[in-house]
Amino acid sequence: MGSSEPAGNTYDKSFIQPSMDKFEVESLSKNLVSNGCVDFRGRTANKLATGGWKASPFIIVNEVAERLAFFAIAVNMVAYLVFEMHQSLPTAATHVSDWIGAAYVLTIFGAFMADAYLGRFKTIILFSCIYAVATSIDSLRPPICTARPCILATNGQTAFLYGALALIALGTGGIKPCVSSFGADQFDEADEKEAQKKYAFFNWFFFAINMGALFGITLLVYIQEKAGWVWGFGIPTAAMLGSLIVLAVGIPFYRYQKPMGSPFTRFLQVIVASVRNHCRGVEVGSEDDLYEVKTKESNILGASKLPYTAQYKFLDKAAVVTNSEANTNNPWRLCTVTQVEEFKSFIRVLPIWASTIALSLSFSQLSTFFISQARIMDRSLGPNYKIPAGSITVFSPISTLFLVPIYEKLIVPILRKHNGHPRGITSLQRMGVGVFVSIFAMGSAALVEKKRRDDSMPLTMSVFWLLPQIFIMGSAKVFTYVGQLEFFYNEATDGTRSISSAMFLSEIGIGSWLNTALVKIIVGATGGEERGWLRNDLNKSRVDYFYWILAGINMVNFMVFLWVAWCFKGKGATMPALRDPTHFDGVAGSDGLNVEVAASHGVEDDDGEDELVESFHPVIGGGDVLAEQHRRRIDLHPLIVVDLDPNLSEGFISLFGKVRERERFN
Repeated sequence: MGSSEPAGNTYDKSFIQPSMDKFEVESLSKNLVSNGCVDFRGRTANKLATGGWKASPFIIVNEVAERLAFFAIAVNMVAYLVFEMHQSLPTAATHVSDWIGAAYVLTIFGAFMADAYLGRFKTIILFSCIYAVATSIDSLRPPICTARPCILATNGQTAFLYGALALIALGTGGIKPCVSSFGADQFDEADEKEAQKKYAFFNWFFFAINMGALFGITLLVYIQEKAGWVWGFGIPTAAMLGSLIVLAVGIPFYRYQKPMGSPFTRFLQVIVASVRNHCRGVEVGSEDDLYEVKTKESNILGASKLPYTAQYKFLDKAAVVTNSEANTNNPWRLCTVTQVEEFKSFIRVLPIWASTIALSLSFSQLSTFFISQARIMDRSLGPNYKIPAGSITVFSPISTLFLVPIYEKLIVPILRKHNGHPRGITSLQRMGVGVFVSIFAMGSAALVEKKRRDDSMPLTMSVFWLLPQIFIMGSAKVFTYVGQLEFFYNEATDGTRSISSAMFLSEIGIGSWLNTALVKIIVGATGGEERGWLRNDLNKSRVDYFYWILAGINMVNFMVFLWVAWCFKGKGATMPALRDPTHFDGVAGSDGLNVEVAASHGVEDDDGEDELVESFHPVIGGGDVLAEQHRRRIDLHPLIVVDLDPNLSEGFISLFGKVRERERFN
């Protein structure tokens, strides 16, 4: 593809930022970031002194410590409630599911606080402090059980325990949606070198999550079994305190993104304004009648303008100007097109979000019944070592670490060569594969549990019989979780990316709550805790029936997901599919951040002949075509010309300073 730029120089590093009213004059310097981040003194961050790998290790260590603490407590909590608090197994399983559910649902609250008021760093610090205080939950518990029936925990002991678990859930909810985004803030996406380093950071961040899980599930579970609960809960407390110190040491090196305001407030404004105008009999005319600010940037701090879409036209009433003298400064009466489209983008993904919640029902078994099964099976590994029951789920993150590089290095290239998609398959297809695989995970679990129950000596059955179901569950995560990350990021707008991450995480929490409800329904419908399918004694229970129910739910959910995915129309839904592309012309648009690409390609007409069709679409709506760093640069810089590679596998950016209507041709 022809280019007037020097080889290897994909963009002009002296490019003058278009938003001079947003950034200080000193941001013209090539050593200053262009994404609005400031240093700890409130000045525009200097690349030479802040961010990058000078700051990222502190964030990675914090994530290792948080995941270590969370998984160490999560995998031990069922056993703690049964053997220390003397609760029944079904009751303990439901309480753990409730707690995990709360931890992930509270990520929405954490994202709200970070976006609207505190910023990401202050949110991480505040909720890490809460987390560290809450991990000391071993202080009060009933006496050791020496005779049946065991002495139950007092109301005060139970209240103290649940209060501490609630604080841990709150701490997790505040940290989880912020820490990865705060790490990404340390890299300026307009700088080619830093943009590449950001992807290396994400790899190390994913590694940190799994390393924390591995240490928590193996080392700390082993310490707890050998040294007792004081050490089992004391080490996570020390880990969180240590992570706070490490995080504080990095304060001079961080780049800080200022709060952008709450998207929930903007959503409510759209609802109020649209309902108000509907009650007044307002009708939506043409797109030109809808209100939008005249500036290049939107009225949402740090967010680009969004193009109009015809979906959910009822909400368009919020942007209808009913009086030429109306007060356009009151968003509760009149919203911009961008604000309405932001809300549309949010509600557009809700069916996809809802259709994958059921999958978390299966994932909840990793921290509940799978561990309970392992506890009554032969966990011997050689003559002198017995695997802790809580450590058996370690094979889930191990399988994830094993499968991710195989998928990326082997499967994606094969799929890309076959269908031309840059990621092999779309994010929705990846999610669908994960939902489908989960059916076999629960089917495998049911078959193994039936074999264990039918065995004449079930206590001698090796715990390694559980590995297939755990490994298949890990495989489902590789497809589903990564697909969800890609999907929610691509479909999110500039002002809703933190909330989109929180939505994805809240899905896990809601699934845990649904697991609690399902366990209670099954216990009540099958005869209670003494005679039903789920009893204290697993050898007398019918957990295999429970697993078959989950497999059936996953099968129905897979059918629902296929229908929802088929009907889904995302941001790029209006973009025609390209076949036999002849050339691509990048055009720098004149309407702010809505850069357009002209794609000329051959399309068969009704006579079977190829005709030349030219189509335009916003680049930010064609997320499947461009690599992430290129999409982000488009969001940041409105004066960008984009050249697409003909095989659609990659795109690269060329900047032309103050160009407004200049074009580049092949």
